[in-house]
Amino acid sequence: MSDVTTTATSERGFFDEGQYSGIFRWLLSTDHKRIGLLYFWCIIAFFCVGAILGLLIRLELFAPGETIMGAQTYNAVFTLHGVIMIFLFIIPGIPAAFGNLIMPIQIGARDVAFPKLNLFSWYLYITGALLAVTSLFTGGGPPDTGWTFYVPFSAQTSTNVSLAAVAVFILGFSSILTGLNFVTTIHRLRTKGMTWMRIPLFTWSLYATAWIQILATPVIGITVALLFAERVIGTGLFDPAQGGDPIMFQHLFWIYSHPAVYIMILPGMGVVSDIIPVFSRKPCFGYKAIVVSSLAIAFAGSLVWAHHMYTSGMSDMAVLVFSFLTFIVAIPSAIKVFNWLATLYEGSILLDPPLLYALSFILLFTIGGLTGLVLGAAAADVHVHDTYFVVGHFHFVMFGGTGMAFFAAMHYWLPKIYGRMYDKTIATVAWAIMVIGFLILYISMKIVGMQGMPRRYYDYVPEFTGLNQLATVGSWILAVGLVLMFANIFRGIFKGDPVEANPWGGASLEWQIPSPPPMENFGEEDPVVTHGPYDFTKAGIL
Repeated sequence: MSDVTTTATSERGFFDEGQYSGIFRWLLSTDHKRIGLLYFWCIIAFFCVGAILGLLIRLELFAPGETIMGAQTYNAVFTLHGVIMIFLFIIPGIPAAFGNLIMPIQIGARDVAFPKLNLFSWYLYITGALLAVTSLFTGGGPPDTGWTFYVPFSAQTSTNVSLAAVAVFILGFSSILTGLNFVTTIHRLRTKGMTWMRIPLFTWSLYATAWIQILATPVIGITVALLFAERVIGTGLFDPAQGGDPIMFQHLFWIYSHPAVYIMILPGMGVVSDIIPVFSRKPCFGYKAIVVSSLAIAFAGSLVWAHHMYTSGMSDMAVLVFSFLTFIVAIPSAIKVFNWLATLYEGSILLDPPLLYALSFILLFTIGGLTGLVLGAAAADVHVHDTYFVVGHFHFVMFGGTGMAFFAAMHYWLPKIYGRMYDKTIATVAWAIMVIGFLILYISMKIVGMQGMPRRYYDYVPEFTGLNQLATVGSWILAVGLVLMFANIFRGIFKGDPVEANPWGGASLEWQIPSPPPMENFGEEDPVVTHGPYDFTKAGIL
């Protein structure tokens, strides 16, 4: 992609370089790669906690009646599962970890625009996470409202919702600062020759995501602040007994939380858009269309929040408008899927682990998206709203989409960052086990939801037993795949075979520097970009 001049670096690159020593080399570092790894390891830790809570939920639902926990404990567990997975894994997962690790290198920058602010964002993330964990053991016990914090229950429950609300408020600030940093970096720090139409699609997805983070996240900050005020001083803003409106809370919550769905999914789409051309050995089909669709998703996704509220008593006209807009937002997502498949068509496909995870993203996200249209149609939504069909849809999009993209990014970029390769055969086996477990678990949820089983209940009528048991078995298979995948990745990081600078044959800038990357990414001279990120011929790869 460029002419890159590199100076000699130590064998371990940025790992051996830095102003401080010991643990302070990490805790006080402003290097974007170290901060990206700090995010990565924290996010992995929280994902594991969230996954264990999810397994406990499925274990409770293995049979009707109480199995391993009571109703109150169940409410606390599924609330924690949601809060951890949404706010501590999915939202920060790809942007904060891989965005920090890779994006500056992709545009030829030596760091992000505001390195100290970047470190501060991580400290805010950790502070918010620790407060969320603290809320489990203080006050009136763990929050039991679900991750949506719906009033009036969240305003009246004696559990420790106030501290959880403060935690979400702080996590929101972390997200906003990361977004500001990324927008400024992409605008101001692109190297010579890195025009807007030569930016890798992963960076484009982070750019679109960053604008959502900046513009939408303050709304959730205001909302949880108002909830805190409601609980502490009794403002009555959401309390019908005091003339308040609980539906207004739902509107405020979803004005942020539906755009947040695209904070979660857009970076995953960017990962897939970067991986597919490399393993197809073809330029990306419809590069400009994917760029425009990323920006269109960021815009249109901000206009559809009320499709979560068809049954809340909105006017028929509002329901009609939001249903129409929901179908509109599906168009740019469909454009991406078409372009990915067109890129794969007649390509010289290499079925390495990153591509397998990217392909599973396309399959699972497409299924999730199509079932989302069922929920977007008001006439159908009335029947399946608040059933397990919604839970199945949500997990297909979030876990099948963002989760698989996160795992694809791990298998694609971690060998670059650490300079060591995992076992590809084990990675493939782990992928197969995960996909099988995933499909059994969440398709069962969709079917039992169509049969009428409500979500958020810790018990159910006996006729739903078979499908719930099948879903629980699916969760065990999925867990085996996850354990195998992480064990293989970690072994690869510490004991894997050394890899060269460009193990996958990529044409974008991150593959033109040593593995692991040096401290400031490039040598004494900044790179000069001469061709696009997927032009393998000009890069001398084909």
